[in-house]
Amino acid sequence: MSEKFRVERDALGEVLVPRDAYYGAETVRALENFRISGLRFPRSFIRALGLIKACASLANMEFGLLDRGIGRAIQRAAMEVAEGRLDEHFPVDVIQTGSGTSINMNMNEVIANRAAEILGGERGDKSLVHPNDHVNMGQSSNDVVPSAIRVAAAEEINKRLIPSIEKLIRILDAKAEEFRDVVKSGRTHLRDAVPVTLGQEFSGYAEMMRKCLSSIMKASEELLELPIGGTATGTGLNTHPEFGKKVVEYLSELVGLRFRVARNRFEAMGSQTVILGASASLRTLALSLLKICNDIRLISSGPNTGLNEVELPAVQPGSSIMPGKVNPVIVEAAMLASCLVIGNDAAIVEASRVGELELNLGYPLIGYLVLQSIEVMSNTLEALSEKALKGIKANVNKCRLYAESSTALVTVAAPLIGYDRAAELLARTEREGRSIRELLVEMGYLDAETADKVFDIYKMAKGGFIIKENLKK
Repeated sequence: MSEKFRVERDALGEVLVPRDAYYGAETVRALENFRISGLRFPRSFIRALGLIKACASLANMEFGLLDRGIGRAIQRAAMEVAEGRLDEHFPVDVIQTGSGTSINMNMNEVIANRAAEILGGERGDKSLVHPNDHVNMGQSSNDVVPSAIRVAAAEEINKRLIPSIEKLIRILDAKAEEFRDVVKSGRTHLRDAVPVTLGQEFSGYAEMMRKCLSSIMKASEELLELPIGGTATGTGLNTHPEFGKKVVEYLSELVGLRFRVARNRFEAMGSQTVILGASASLRTLALSLLKICNDIRLISSGPNTGLNEVELPAVQPGSSIMPGKVNPVIVEAAMLASCLVIGNDAAIVEASRVGELELNLGYPLIGYLVLQSIEVMSNTLEALSEKALKGIKANVNKCRLYAESSTALVTVAAPLIGYDRAAELLARTEREGRSIRELLVEMGYLDAETADKVFDIYKMAKGGFIIKENLKK
């Protein structure tokens, strides 16, 4: 057993720790206590927490509170964590103590043991670098964990999600321009409506994404406010008064975002308002994406028994039993991803209600879910852009056929003959199998030349008083 384990001690007694593990006794206890979900903290969170520990060591060295030899070793070890070199040493379950103490101590132990090695010591040797006294100096799980969630979310939103939304907007704008003259039947309640262009539909999708982008950018700005320096309850007990300010300065340099100390640490530690706002903006993005994907599934349905107004790129066979079948798999995957994000938001809302007074106990779950939502949306938008929307093509003739066949074309006659007569006219066209244009001419409301101008479906798609304009001419 001695070859596989080392003995460490904490306040509760002796603990056997795997000899090659960088983590220590508290992490082992967490592994024993929280065998619950099998979920692990994502790379983005581990990176953010490692960066905070590196910046904390720099601040404490600058204040003269931390020996420079120890501080430099901690900084180096923390940056190795941030770079992903030690990810396998963070095994604790996401479902754990609500403050995130277990993941914070997991981090402290890994950095302390790696720093001890850097100084020539061995893993488990707390005499060289102590996880609490040195790595966690001036900090508490209660301010470090929510700060790490915000740092990770802000970095992932700015460096991954926002660019992916902007890319989708560019593609949707390009398709709106490409399809601007492709006239098709509008549909409301899935029934015939007056003509629109395919470009108009896509311009609506692009605008939806622009509004989502605006909301997400606003949320990401609020994430830059960190409660670091509040320690256990927000008062900043046991830390230098300028600790938080100095940490955010170093963080801003490392990450490339302008972090700042929270105006009120009690709010930032006791509630999750900022994360709720970010999650809500992600939910709105997911709901908008569901709308767009549902529309595209409908207009690409077919090829022979659906609408078949557009054709999506074929990326894989669609059926294990029906040869040659191709399905809108990327669009469907985007819809499932959207459902996940909407569900995550509901869980975040519930987790935000957990906790009283100076501490919200939902930190670990909230952090995991919001970061998962950001990652899922970023990946989804990239796939949707590259593998579906970028190569989507219009079936122009099919679109025109539907537009010319729409029963809603009778709408243009209403300003001329009145709503009730227009409805009667439509019933007659269906009964006699004749066109609206033909009957309007026969009944003397329009001459043939004017009728041709009036029933220009492209002009209808542009709106306005079609008959009144043509009668003036």
